[in-house]
Amino acid sequence: MRAMILAAGRGERMRPLTDRCPKPLLEAGGKPLIVWHIERLRAAGITELVINHAHLGTMIEQALGDGAHFGASIRYSAEAVALETAGGIRQALPLLGDAPFLVINGDIFCDVDLADLQASAAGVARGQDLAHLVLVANPPHHPEGDFHLDAAGRLAQSGSPRLTFSGVGIYSPALFDGIPAGTRAPLGPHLRQAMDAGRVGGQRHDGLWLDIGTPERLAELDTRLRCAGDPVTGDNRQHP
Repeated sequence: MRAMILAAGRGERMRPLTDRCPKPLLEAGGKPLIVWHIERLRAAGITELVINHAHLGTMIEQALGDGAHFGASIRYSAEAVALETAGGIRQALPLLGDAPFLVINGDIFCDVDLADLQASAAGVARGQDLAHLVLVANPPHHPEGDFHLDAAGRLAQSGSPRLTFSGVGIYSPALFDGIPAGTRAPLGPHLRQAMDAGRVGGQRHDGLWLDIGTPERLAELDTRLRCAGDPVTGDNRQHP
């Protein structure tokens, strides 16, 4: 399975940190946010990666290169103007191929088992589903949640309780049919249409998840990682 890391956002809420540094290269626990993703993907056996970028995107390419240093292969989907989530994924489809693929928001931190997630998304692999999403408990900044996950692992727009979409999901390329390449398009409307057709599955993750949307949340993650160590390697040493 190939994976895409979404890294094209401007990071307005992170300013002034993102005025001269793209958000994915901001550091927590001694390494850039995007490197945590790359290492977790590699640990799960996913080494063919696509990264989209727009704001200060050349800095991302210079920092990560072709991925060989991380034991991965990285290709880039450059956007002159950020195309939003669905538009960015659509633009990158020629690099992602015809099979279902994993997508991770570059501005989150999540310790979900990515290898297990691939097995959980069997409905997407069979062509039954268009997406399989990882949901988490609603954070304080998003108390209303996004979607309802029923006991059978199906997602719906309505229902109670509601959970928050983590920014981690597996998608069929068919979900993005009808989006012209190079156009801005949010992901939400396409997911909701697929849910109404009964073609979105999901699972709940109760482990660590943070939306790194503000300098305060970045600092919180930095503190956690420096105290607890590396959740990928199990290295519990204190970082300097």
